[in-house]
Amino acid sequence: MMSNKMTNLHKIVVLLLMGAILSGCYQPEVPPRIVEKPSIVQPTEPDSKEYSVAGYSVQGRPIMVQTLGTGPETILLMATIHGNEPAGTPLLSRMSQYFKQHPTWLQGRRIVLIKIANPDGWHANTRGNANDIDLNRNFVTTNRVNNSTNGSHGLSEPEALALKQVILRYRPARIISLHQPLECIDYDGPGESLAHKMAKYCPLPVHKLGARPGSLGSYAGETLGIPIITFEMRKQDSNLSTEQLWNLYGRALLAGIEG
Repeated sequence: MMSNKMTNLHKIVVLLLMGAILSGCYQPEVPPRIVEKPSIVQPTEPDSKEYSVAGYSVQGRPIMVQTLGTGPETILLMATIHGNEPAGTPLLSRMSQYFKQHPTWLQGRRIVLIKIANPDGWHANTRGNANDIDLNRNFVTTNRVNNSTNGSHGLSEPEALALKQVILRYRPARIISLHQPLECIDYDGPGESLAHKMAKYCPLPVHKLGARPGSLGSYAGETLGIPIITFEMRKQDSNLSTEQLWNLYGRALLAGIEG
């Protein structure tokens, strides 16, 4: 008798649940979607001519350099020198794909890409590296300030040293560094006309932020005299797909490569 009562009760519960679902009153719990970091194209062979290792991070992660083309004019593009500004990384991966699909862009040019300049910070989603040093304040410049954020001295961090060595090795005609979240196109050195050209092809305005102490802009732009663009995207761009980023900023970056 008790078993029949339990069976009937079970049927009633099932019918009530089915009615609630059909009427829209009951919504089953959906597990949260796990968002993973975008995959980064890395060399499949240690001796790949397209890739090289510029150096290693504090925690031993490689700083990869991808080189496309062999022309006399070199343009250096880098992303994620601040680890919590990741939108530039998939954007440069998409640019690499674009050049392979449109090789005429490489005629007379050599494109050097550093997709993750701060691999430890990118992995941990932190601005600084594993030593909590802001790599974009760790260069040797006339306006340098030594402290716990910028480093005890210029090039105290292996990542900053690797970036300097890349610049001295390739001697780029211009540099574009991708950042977030200030929503503008900043420049240092003789980069003003290039900044205005790039701004024609994206929603970011030109805004001179000024050379920050020990920054890459100060080092490359002011010390070496290389036109350098600090391409400050929006904070929310980290939530965009790779294609959305390319559609929004790809043409501006190509304008920067054209010079």
